[in-house]
Amino acid sequence: MKKIYPHITIENCKEAIEFYAEVLDGQIKNTKLADGVEMFKGHEGKYIHGELHFPNGFVIYFNDVFGHTPIKGNNIEIGLDLESENEINKIYGALSKDGKVGMELQTTFWNATYGKVTDKFGITWELNYQKE
Repeated sequence: MKKIYPHITIENCKEAIEFYAEVLDGQIKNTKLADGVEMFKGHEGKYIHGELHFPNGFVIYFNDVFGHTPIKGNNIEIGLDLESENEINKIYGALSKDGKVGMELQTTFWNATYGKVTDKFGITWELNYQKE
């Protein structure tokens, strides 16, 4: 495993990430708008992804709300940045057993294998293996 990161889904993501950057003295990086991405058509101007970086190497990921209203308390997920296809398949299999698959493992437009699973304890995990 390369890293573990919190991922916050929040309405008005641009405003929120700018607020947290100022309050927490972080730097906004790697933002990606929905503009021009077919699967996000109709959500132009919203953030698919944004990162708030801190000097110690810590990063918080953010994205806008797309099609559902998050309930306060369940809008934070745990992301795992994994090192191999074997590792992501093993973890995905274990977490999805007796859990609920939110997104099947698949190749994404950002050239990664990605899946989302809520485990049997109600914790939602985002699994990502970035291909070379």
